[in-house]
Amino acid sequence: MLKLFTMYTSVGMFNTAIHWLIFAAMLYAGSSQSTANLAAFCVAVTFSFFANAKWTFSAKATTIRYAMYVFFMGAMAAGVGNIADYAHINPVITLISFSAISLVAGFIYSNFIVFREKK
Repeated sequence: MLKLFTMYTSVGMFNTAIHWLIFAAMLYAGSSQSTANLAAFCVAVTFSFFANAKWTFSAKATTIRYAMYVFFMGAMAAGVGNIADYAHINPVITLISFSAISLVAGFIYSNFIVFREKK
């Protein structure tokens, strides 16, 4: 399990860089945190899904798995962004919080639900 989490974290580092860059660009362009966080997520999650399917979990990337992953992770992105907007949280705190939450919750969800192999 530690090896999987380490691999998931490695993919997550690239995913996070993608997410943060898009988030910052959209905030600079005038978007709200919730919109910027969701849009940045949409781009980064596709990379994350396919990279984790192939390298972390050695699993087939199916449409159903992709939809499950995107829905779960997207709900977290929108939720964190909405809380940040409501509470007027600094965007850097939003990014750090979402990154930490999505790393742990995303790994658990991916390992035990999305990429779980039937026995």
